[in-house]
Amino acid sequence: MNYHIAVIPGDGIGPEIVREACKVLDKVGEVFGHQFSYEEVLMGGCSIDAHGVPLTDEALETAKKSDSVLLGAVGGDVGNSRWYDVAPNLRPEAGLLAIRKGLHLFANIRPAYLYRELADACPLKKEIIGDGFDMVIMRELTGGLYFGERHTEIVDGLRTAVDTLTYNEEEIRRIAVKAFDIAMKRRKSVISVDKANVLDSSRLWRKVVEEVAKDYPEVELRHMLVDNCAMQLVMNPGQFDVILTENMFGDILSDEASMITGSIGMLSSASMNESKFGLYEPSHGSAPDIAGKDIANPIATILSAAMMLRYSFDLDREADAVEKAVQQVLTEGFRTNDIYSEGCTRVGCAAMGDCIAERICG
Repeated sequence: MNYHIAVIPGDGIGPEIVREACKVLDKVGEVFGHQFSYEEVLMGGCSIDAHGVPLTDEALETAKKSDSVLLGAVGGDVGNSRWYDVAPNLRPEAGLLAIRKGLHLFANIRPAYLYRELADACPLKKEIIGDGFDMVIMRELTGGLYFGERHTEIVDGLRTAVDTLTYNEEEIRRIAVKAFDIAMKRRKSVISVDKANVLDSSRLWRKVVEEVAKDYPEVELRHMLVDNCAMQLVMNPGQFDVILTENMFGDILSDEASMITGSIGMLSSASMNESKFGLYEPSHGSAPDIAGKDIANPIATILSAAMMLRYSFDLDREADAVEKAVQQVLTEGFRTNDIYSEGCTRVGCAAMGDCIAERICG
């Protein structure tokens, strides 16, 4: 089979980690008889430098015509970057919001799994880790505060900023259905996270999720307030199977979940629309401080490519092969700097990609 992938290297370490993911995909194609072609798309700070905007209409059209999208990272150092002394709609991250909206990517799937080999890198105590954890965070991606009406104005002589959090029942229902569908393939447990004791949007969220739950009698549904969830993630992460939540809460909680896996460099991500089309990216940022030094961890991007094989292309065997190769490399003791521990073999970004690609087998 032939698959055409729109590749967005982006900024910072993005080009390095995407290069390694494509290396692994090419090895998958060689072993399993597929052809992957890539068309590079500018987005983020590099697009601002080239075109004056974080995402052009032409770039979005290229992404739409592809079979899926592989993204590295966008943005730079907010404190020092020339990209941030501009209006919010011209900053690098605005390109990410625009492509999510343009491709109708409403469902963000973020797995958080603790590899046994990385238990020492987990910041939690061993008695908290227990037998490890394996969760998926389902984050609504195109609604809420990030997409609501916003403005800054002078009110009674004071600078006043307003951001609007808006959800309608259909936006809630479609992400809830995705979460329950995934739960049916896992341990059949959904924890819906909200702030229903304060927010009207959360009270509607809770009602709609309960309506959806009626169609999934095998799935246990629990509700949890977001502040409690943040606490529970570091007190008892093993209790979570599928976490369902809105945009901003999911943004924060998924980053927290990524760090208890040992490194944010280990967490993959998929953003899906109503079809099988998706955008796949690591959950970490562009890390401009280490860009170009060949020390970035490409595993999250490589695992994101595995998610692409599984969710967009229905290539489960191939996705399994990538995930097994990652597991084998970790078992053999190869580590990038962020997950390194004494006694292991330290490797750079490119060498880690080589190690994983070499272990792809049918």
